[in-house]
Amino acid sequence: MGKQQDRYSLVTALKCSNCNRPYPVSEVINVSPCCNQPLLVEYDLPTIFSKDKLVGRKNDLWRYFEMLPVKDPANIISLGEGFTPILPLKKLSDKYGFSSILMKDESHNPTGSFKARGISVAVSKVKELGIKKIIIPTAGNAGGALAAYCAKADMECIVIMPTHTPDIFKKECELYGAKLITVNGLINDCAKKAIEINENNDYFNISTLKEPYRLEGKKIMGYEIAEQLDWQLPDVIVYPAGGGTGLIGIWKAFDEMLKLGWIKKPLPKMITVQPENCAPIKAALNDPENWEKNFLPKPTIAHGLAVPFPFGMNLIKKAIAESNGEMITVTEKEITDGIDEIAKTEGIFVSPEGSATWKALPYLKQKGSITGKDNILLLNTASGYKYMEDLQKA
Repeated sequence: MGKQQDRYSLVTALKCSNCNRPYPVSEVINVSPCCNQPLLVEYDLPTIFSKDKLVGRKNDLWRYFEMLPVKDPANIISLGEGFTPILPLKKLSDKYGFSSILMKDESHNPTGSFKARGISVAVSKVKELGIKKIIIPTAGNAGGALAAYCAKADMECIVIMPTHTPDIFKKECELYGAKLITVNGLINDCAKKAIEINENNDYFNISTLKEPYRLEGKKIMGYEIAEQLDWQLPDVIVYPAGGGTGLIGIWKAFDEMLKLGWIKKPLPKMITVQPENCAPIKAALNDPENWEKNFLPKPTIAHGLAVPFPFGMNLIKKAIAESNGEMITVTEKEITDGIDEIAKTEGIFVSPEGSATWKALPYLKQKGSITGKDNILLLNTASGYKYMEDLQKA
């Protein structure tokens, strides 16, 4: 882990994302008791923490230790996550008339996806809190990541995923020693099963945004984007949102870095992408009052985006609104076509989620939301190799 003993987390409290009520960071807590909303981790940002302190540190997620919720470095459970590369998509940029398209490729993380970030921080923090058992409902990648990190931490792990999830995700969990349970339906049905199994609260439920720590691991993508681009942020970030943790986390990172004096405004426009088969953000923006009653999700090849009822919807909408962003949907065919095009043109095997960000660009350009002169950053959240089973069927 490098020399961590001289670092001190600036974490101060947990805060209800709805009413701002604070809770002790030492408390074992999932969501805010006051409003039943996601909890956000607060830090002592007036404390002087210069970005110069990053010089010489190991290139991983934990280089930003001060801005993470684990207090004792001895509790860190790491498999080398973070500081994934930002790759120029020059051939695609030239072909379609863009001056600069970059892609942050999260497939370089352990277990092949960005889920390793949040899971590393969450498992480290729950270890610090003395927790030994964890349960998670997942669409795929988060389950494999949790199984791996629990193996490293000697923790018991139950993973619940949809029956239709490709076998590679199931076998991955079993390989790491997790107990795997499958459920007919989507991730919301898995979440119901997790509550049923955990009736006596024997396990810490690590569902998306139903605990405060995975968000903190995901937010480090924002810190890395700023540092890797020499503290000059892109004009536009295109992000594939399922539960929305990464989108919310990146936006939280930008807010923290503004307060630290590491970056300056303007901040990037945050564009959210979802498949037409499962686009709850679009439904919520179009019909804020009744969308949950009327929304009918379908399965999608982008398993990580098959989250029909995101618990953090208010935070997702907040990030889009504050950044002057928007949301775009793409079809299943566009997703598979995008995988093929990026592979043949740039030599990168992106996930369906990553492909969705690329296929959103023509829509955005046609609408005038972006121009060919904008500096654009796409997020590829996982390796395409993990989706080979579905791609062969498609």
